[in-house]
Amino acid sequence: MQRVTAPDGASIALHTSGTGPGVVLVHGGGVTINEYRRLIARLSDRCTVHAYNRRGRLDAPARREPYSVEQEIEDLGAVLEHTGARNVIGHSYGGFVALRAALRLPIERLALYDAALHIDGTPDGTYLDAVDEALRAGRTARAVAIVAAGVNTHSVVSRWPLSVRTAICRVFLRTPIGRQMGDLLPMTMFEIRQVQARGGSADAYAAVTADVLLACGANAPGYFEEHHDKLARVIARSRTMVVAGARHDAIAIAPPRLVDPIADFLTAPLTTSA
Repeated sequence: MQRVTAPDGASIALHTSGTGPGVVLVHGGGVTINEYRRLIARLSDRCTVHAYNRRGRLDAPARREPYSVEQEIEDLGAVLEHTGARNVIGHSYGGFVALRAALRLPIERLALYDAALHIDGTPDGTYLDAVDEALRAGRTARAVAIVAAGVNTHSVVSRWPLSVRTAICRVFLRTPIGRQMGDLLPMTMFEIRQVQARGGSADAYAAVTADVLLACGANAPGYFEEHHDKLARVIARSRTMVVAGARHDAIAIAPPRLVDPIADFLTAPLTTSA
């Protein structure tokens, strides 16, 4: 493990494995790099993978307050500078961080999976206040149930009565991953609000010059594919990929039908301008 000094002096723990072109992994919300161990292992025979826990998790430094996505971009910039890597993988909120970073950091290749964005009013964020209210009341299971329905708009379960969904989430919170996601939920809410606050048109990302792979799961909420299609129309060097049978967490499960195209993208020659 190496240590990287962030611009504010905080120490970032960097976990590196593999050989080949360097790539930095920016993980999603509610999780740590531990959930991406399969992805890291399966990329490591073709890439040097640099992973770090975003602030407030495990071996990461604490967040500065008030929290802003700018902290995340600064940390990513420090990791890129330290490693010399110019490739980035971003998942969910990590995809949002990486895409924002690509507007100003020296990123050459950017692989996004289900990037969490707020484009043209989607997804609807009206559920956020109800989550905050539940958290203030100490009703974590209810808060998780509301978030799950607000995010997974395509799911039949999201239309079940809240009392039933809360009961299911109460059981989920007894599992290791459930406890972790419950503990991190207040932090995740800050992140969702960062996405909402920076919503608008896909045109905001037209200045991205990196080669961009916009991947999404066929079994994930439909707004991910819609957002990626809009991004592909404005980012000059980009292409989309829909992964059959894949949910939002598929990048952590790391099936070959997802990992192999990402590895191919990260190791291919850069696109040249016409």
